[in-house]
Parts: sequence; structure tokens; C-alpha cells
Amino acid sequence: MADSQAEVPLTTQAGMGTDSQHTQVGDSGASLRHLPSNPNHWYAVRPAADLKGEPQAIELWDQALVIYRDQAGVAHALEDVCPHRLVKLSHGRVEGGHLVCTYHGWQFDAQGACVAIPYLQPEQRIPACRVRSYPVREQDGFIWVFPGDPALADQVTPLPIPEWHGLKYLGSWALIDTATHFSYLIENLMDMHHGYLHSHYQPWGEARLETVNRDTNQVIARYQAQCFFTVDQIWSMAQLFLPALRQPHPETLTVRYAYPHWIASLGEDFKLYCLLVPAGRHRTRAYFLHFTSLHRFPKLHTLPVWFRRWIKGLFSGTARNLLEGLVREDMVMIEEEQRMHDTQPQRRGREVNPTLTHVQNLIRTQAGR
Repeated sequence: MADSQAEVPLTTQAGMGTDSQHTQVGDSGASLRHLPSNPNHWYAVRPAADLKGEPQAIELWDQALVIYRDQAGVAHALEDVCPHRLVKLSHGRVEGGHLVCTYHGWQFDAQGACVAIPYLQPEQRIPACRVRSYPVREQDGFIWVFPGDPALADQVTPLPIPEWHGLKYLGSWALIDTATHFSYLIENLMDMHHGYLHSHYQPWGEARLETVNRDTNQVIARYQAQCFFTVDQIWSMAQLFLPALRQPHPETLTVRYAYPHWIASLGEDFKLYCLLVPAGRHRTRAYFLHFTSLHRFPKLHTLPVWFRRWIKGLFSGTARNLLEGLVREDMVMIEEEQRMHDTQPQRRGREVNPTLTHVQNLIRTQAGR
């Protein structure tokens, strides 16, 4: 589904003083928290470097898939079930470019067709059976899978992450694995008023919502906030480990729900992504990426490429502990929200941030509701 710009974005100013602007969060019955993700998008299911010799099982909204590399290193994705005894193909191995079931050795090609059975008798033919194959791309450090209609895969592109290989950025990432519906994670990421929760790590504070824009494919919210990190000196990375070095200063904080993923920028120094992998109604995986810009060091960009690559490799990952700390604190909150919804679905919270209304409406639109 290509991004549409035909709909004029709606702009909401951040005045939230009257009770009429308070909304309820949560649903009853066939609720927002039960809605499926839209399969007609690309999902980043694994870091490319993590997919090596062994097949790996993944799940995309209750679809069990197996991803693997053939002998040429090309990534493929199939339905994770052998049509013989219905066991998982992800238990198997790769031989000669084929995925081999570990139970009886049935072999499947990249299109999902059974191409060999080791004990087949001469008079027997291979059964006309196959498993579903899925479009796969390897881009910007991740394996992307399109779980929807294959005919639509070429009409959409995976979310670009130019900073992954860009030599002007240092990157870190952390895994999110939470027992919640994906809507809770997106609401958390789009509502920047929860800086109170992260007082120990304090990446930002005093966020004030200024505008919200929405169309059929995205929600963009802009906040003014106090940023606690500045990358303007060689020793700036020390701020990650020594809170006393952090000095608050005003920056624009922009967060965007570009369905199904999240993108944010904090001033000119920091870019963040959250690549969602909705596994099911009660489980969401995601990759939380953080990039620090080196644009304040123009002399660095005149150095040899090999040296800049060495610098990128040396300092990439330095923010991982910070990211994992933020993730741990956020997961406690959103998993508590999920538990309350499961045990007392009739209770609905009160919300004053209009961004979340737009986020929920976008999720409904993408789910066809």
C-alpha cells in the first residue's frame, strides 16, 4: 500500500484545557486491543547479521514463518510447517539451497514446493504439495518480510534507515519483546509526556505538545522538550554514563507513526526508529534503534572512508545500555496496561493527549475497521 498524500493532514494545536478535550482510552467488546496488524506492509523480522546457518522461526500476527539463507546467502521465508506431518520446518537445516525437514528429510525450494523425498520409491511421485512462500528483502541491516498479498509487495518499500550504514551516524539497538498488543507500544512511543518515568536515564523532559498531523498512513506529533544530551565534543559520549555531565536545553522532538513503524528525531543530534513485529494479540517484538549524528564534527568527514568505518564500528552500540534501560521501564508500564485490560475490560482510562486518538484511529483504518 503506497503512502497516500491525497488526504489533507489534520492539524490539532496542543490546547487541552477543557474536559471536552479529554478522551477515553481502551475499548470494550471487539476492541482496539484485538485488532490485527495490516499484513500488507514490510516488517523487519531479524537483524541481517543474526540470520546465519540455521533456519529461524518467526511469528507475524499468528502466522508461523521460517526464515533461512540458501547456499548463496540469499534470505528466504516460508510457512513454518512441513505438509507431511505438520511439524515445524524451522527445526530443520539447509542443504544445497533447500530447506530440509528434520523429521523425514523432505526438501523444499524457495518457492515452497517439495522437491525431494529421500526414501521415495522409484514408482512413486513427489506429492503435489507446497507451503506458502513470502516476499523477502534484505535492506539497511535487517531481513524484511511481507506477510500480506504478494502481488502488493512491489508497491510498497521497506522503511528506509539510511543511518544504518551512513558514516555520519553511530548506531545502537535494543530488542523489545513484550506480552502486549502492539497498540500499547505505539501509544507509549507517541506520547512524550511520560519522561517522568525515565528520570534515571533522562533523555528528555518537560515535553509540550505543539501540533499533531494525520493522514491515512501516518501520525506526526511535534513537541518542544528539554534534551539532556548534546553531541558537540569528543567526550560527549561520556554523558551516557555520567548523568552529571548532562545539561538540559530546548529541542524540537518529532515523533511519527509511519504505519506500522515509528520514527523520531530529537533536535539534529539524535534519530530513533522502532521497527514493529506484531506477533499476535498478546505479543509484540520490535527493534529499537538509536543513531547519534556526527554532523557537528565536519573535519571527521574529510578523513579516509576506512577510518570512518573503523570509528563507526568502534563506537556503535555505546547507547545500548541506555536503550535497554528505557525499554525495561516502558515495558513494565504497558504490560500493566495490558493486564488491566484483560482483567477489567470495562474500565477505561482518561486521556488528554490528542495524539493518541489519532494513533488509535490510524490503527483502526489500517485494520479495515
